[in-house]
Amino acid sequence: MTTTLAVLMGLSGVVPAAGVGGNEVDVTLVLAVDTSRSMDFEEISIQRQGYVEALKHKEFIDAVKSGLTGRIAISYFEWAGYVVQDSMIDWQVIESEVDAIAFADKLDARPIATQRRTSISTAIDHGASMITAGPFRGRREVIDVSGDGPNNSGDPVTPARDKAVASGMIINGLAIMLRPSDAQGGLDKYYADCVIGGPGAFVLPVHKIEDFAIAVRRKLVLEISGLPPPVTVRVAGEAPTADCMIGEKLWRDIFDR
Repeated sequence: MTTTLAVLMGLSGVVPAAGVGGNEVDVTLVLAVDTSRSMDFEEISIQRQGYVEALKHKEFIDAVKSGLTGRIAISYFEWAGYVVQDSMIDWQVIESEVDAIAFADKLDARPIATQRRTSISTAIDHGASMITAGPFRGRREVIDVSGDGPNNSGDPVTPARDKAVASGMIINGLAIMLRPSDAQGGLDKYYADCVIGGPGAFVLPVHKIEDFAIAVRRKLVLEISGLPPPVTVRVAGEAPTADCMIGEKLWRDIFDR
């Protein structure tokens, strides 16, 4: 991946810009991380460590430096049926390894907890609000949603997705597929049809928890560099077949009889 980035920079003549304005960045990136109780404590711990390792990795730093300004702005929060208010890590500019490690250390220091339900729509709405109200202007605005199940709480997910995309944002997904899903075609298909959107949007599946750190790093590099995802990754724009209300229907079937 690092070699690919270097080759692209050489072909285009792109070098990091000098004297960049204080609020100008290549990407404003919100990490919206699922901590619902469908994942156990061990899985959430490994998920957390995967983000920490990815943010400290050389490939992530190289991707940041490859942009026109050579810096991004990043923020983080956890969600389940609602946004966990004390989980939020506010916007920080990353343009060096020191910056990335500092952000990763803030994340690593956070207590780990789980919450009820799954509201992807709430996560998207909150991520979009953070970008709109934030102090940084990115050439690309990305909401990065990880999750292990379909939306089953709050508003339906597709209107939230469509509103964010209409405002120019990109929503990418990390589908945590450690267990079988009730979503037709698999959770990655549900994310592709119902959650992600915007130019070049993609969803990356994780089938084994030990692969989580690699998947997170791969996704962050793709998001920051703007490189097209490999053909093996599901992308937005394919003919939808997933039922985007499957989570709500299952919840009603189980609890509203």
